[in-house]
Amino acid sequence: MGKKIFVTGISTEVGKTVVAAIITEALHADYWKPVQAGDLDNSDTHRLKRLISNAETVFHENAYKLKTPMSPHGAAEIDGITIDLEKINPPETDKDLVIEGAGGLLVPLNDKDTIIDLIKPEYSVILVSRHYLGSINHTLLSVEALKNRGIKNIGIIFSGNEHKTTEGIIKKMAKVEILGRLDEEPYFDEMVVKEYADKFRKKLCDL
Repeated sequence: MGKKIFVTGISTEVGKTVVAAIITEALHADYWKPVQAGDLDNSDTHRLKRLISNAETVFHENAYKLKTPMSPHGAAEIDGITIDLEKINPPETDKDLVIEGAGGLLVPLNDKDTIIDLIKPEYSVILVSRHYLGSINHTLLSVEALKNRGIKNIGIIFSGNEHKTTEGIIKKMAKVEILGRLDEEPYFDEMVVKEYADKFRKKLCDL
């Protein structure tokens, strides 16, 4: 059995799906997005398929496909269903599995469960942090929430232009591994993802 790597972000639109693609490509891992809310014709799984160039990755079906692009609990309510954690089980695979969350860690799935409830203590977690006003707070809160759940193997990938004072204080206070950064690229395609995959592979293999 391979390892399970859960990719989450400090907020929405921070580069989580691109990071998931890079990790998947670097490890030739399988990919799974448990809950997809909205964009069902151009979902994160569809995006990954366009960004991955290796022939080994298997893209597993979402546990829930919700029609409305909003918080999963709200999208599920519109669809007339309730998300049940017992029905969200990782697919069986002998390879490493990259699991992509939805939004941040405390995004609600139903009236009592949030995205963080999908993360088991034995998982490795990669937190994607992008600089904006408030991002230090959101990053440190996310790390603290993970540690409070007993999750020990946490790494941060920064996305976007470097901001030394922000990143420096996060490194000092979060006390988790900083795996690296994605630069503010004009676009991400198969070739760019492969370049980053080659760059990150050793650190990802050591997770």
